[in-house]
Amino acid sequence: MSPAMIFNIHLALGYVPWLLCFVAYIWPRLRSMEPIEAQRAIATLHSFRFFGLVFLIPGVVGPDLAPDFASFAAYGDFATGLLAKLALVAVARPAIFWPLVVAFNLAGVVDLVGDYYLGTVLDLPGHAGQLGATYAIPILYVPLLMITHVAAFYLLARSRRHQIAAT
Repeated sequence: MSPAMIFNIHLALGYVPWLLCFVAYIWPRLRSMEPIEAQRAIATLHSFRFFGLVFLIPGVVGPDLAPDFASFAAYGDFATGLLAKLALVAVARPAIFWPLVVAFNLAGVVDLVGDYYLGTVLDLPGHAGQLGATYAIPILYVPLLMITHVAAFYLLARSRRHQIAAT
């Protein structure tokens, strides 16, 4: 089996355990929380996305990792993480908190979809070895990030529907 095929299998299968864990343990808890607390929990997870800057460190990634992919992934994660941190700091001010929740989730989804797109265009699977120590990020971490973005948007929509129904 080629390294590219193994990488693609890893990408696809990375979602399976996270979805199983999410459905069994995380989702029931998030749904039972007050909307602001559920979004705080998701923002806390995403506040660690400063770690994506590791894609820019020579020696951690291989010298032939596509610079366009590395830069987009690194700075997209960094921006998302900063927005998530700002949301956490602003939690006591809902008028600031909620727009920041929307912003970090939009930035995060654009980042991850852009990473998948660039990874495909730049043949990241064919050069997966260039990910070096960061190989685990798209395989183990990204699936949870994408799942929680989807959950955050669902919770935002559900919360909005309840607000409209209450008026």
